[in-house]
Amino acid sequence: MNLPNKITISRILMIPVFILIMVVDFGWGVVNVLGTDMPIEHLVGALLFIVASTTDWIDGYIARKYNLITNFGKFLDPLADKLLVSAALIILVELNFASSWIVIAIISREFAVTGLRLILAGTGEVVAANTLGKIKTWTQIVAIAVLLLHNAPFESIGIPFGNIMLWIALFFTMWSGWDYFKLNKAVFKNSK
Repeated sequence: MNLPNKITISRILMIPVFILIMVVDFGWGVVNVLGTDMPIEHLVGALLFIVASTTDWIDGYIARKYNLITNFGKFLDPLADKLLVSAALIILVELNFASSWIVIAIISREFAVTGLRLILAGTGEVVAANTLGKIKTWTQIVAIAVLLLHNAPFESIGIPFGNIMLWIALFFTMWSGWDYFKLNKAVFKNSK
């Protein structure tokens, strides 16, 4: 297994730690971050989410720079992203920081595209993330990170930046999902 794939697997392994920190009240107290009070667990969880999300860029960079792109990596990398983002979005609903219908729409799209990838993999084709998919991922990551940080520093000035970013993420999530299905519609015609 090459280094980019190991980094991707490390991202997956960070997910249960992230969930544990976000949902268990360890009683670590409260901290003020850029004018916004939050439990220390939420700050630590948000930082862990940001670190895990950054590994997405790192593994991709290494894979491209050293020509270490594999079919396994093309499949595992977006799956790791979906697992991390889905876990974080569900936690945001539990914390009342995100609307459940937006989270359901985003996660449903993720399942649909994963299903499409599995169908394509069955035909021997592995589809790497395209530019729209990458924009979708990064808008989701920014929205989630800001919301996990209780909208700091924007909360202190009354700007719902995290929610605005979540709407932008929803837009790119739906657009990129539609694009994946449009670009790969032939697989459904050939499945008769």
